[in-house]
Amino acid sequence: MDYKTQGVCSRAIHFDVKDNKLTNVQFLGGCSGNTQGVARLIEGMDIDDAIARLEGIHCGPRPTSCPDQLARALKQYKASL
Repeated sequence: MDYKTQGVCSRAIHFDVKDNKLTNVQFLGGCSGNTQGVARLIEGMDIDDAIARLEGIHCGPRPTSCPDQLARALKQYKASL
C-alpha cells in the first residue's frame, strides 16, 4: 500500500502486509535515520501491535509524526479489507 502523509516531513509511506505482518516498510522523505529505524523496528510486526505502539506519537509541536502517520496508514489499510 502507498499512503500519502499529511503534516510531517515525509511525503509518503509504502508497506506490504503478509499474514497480518508488515513487510517492505519504506518512508519517502523525512528524517532518514529515524524513518529507517522505525521501518526496521516494525518489520515483521503484527499490524495491530504496530498501530498500538505508534498511534498518537507527536513530533515537536505537531499533532502527528511519521510513526503516527504509519499507524493511520495501517488503520486505513485495515478499513479497506
